[in-house]
Amino acid sequence: MSDASPESAPAGGLRQALARAGAAAVEFLHTRVDLAGLELAEERERAKLQFLLAGVAAMFLAFAVLCASALVVVVFWDTHRVAAIAGVTILHLVIGGMALQRLRAHQRSTPRPFTATLAELERDRQWLAGEFRDSAGR
Repeated sequence: MSDASPESAPAGGLRQALARAGAAAVEFLHTRVDLAGLELAEERERAKLQFLLAGVAAMFLAFAVLCASALVVVVFWDTHRVAAIAGVTILHLVIGGMALQRLRAHQRSTPRPFTATLAELERDRQWLAGEFRDSAGR
């Protein structure tokens, strides 16, 4: 009797097919995890920018209060204090308001996190559903 019987050939072929399928699945997962990691890094950068803009807005709004108080006490106590205080306060409020407006605009224009990853997974799901339908229909 020889070792190369007809029953052993398909088993080796099956093992190789399973190994290739496993390697493809691992590669598939690796690609998706890489994509998710890239999107996570992008979200981190967006969050940093939003934090910076919020900090600028808060800082200038605080300056508005500080400058208004200092002007009342030091310079314009007896003369045109209202006009000077109003001018400096309005300037800082405008700067802070512009920073808040920019922050809101940035938040509205920012896409949902992980949209590319979710889109790829949806395409994969549709492809797999189509593949299984095609193989079941044959």
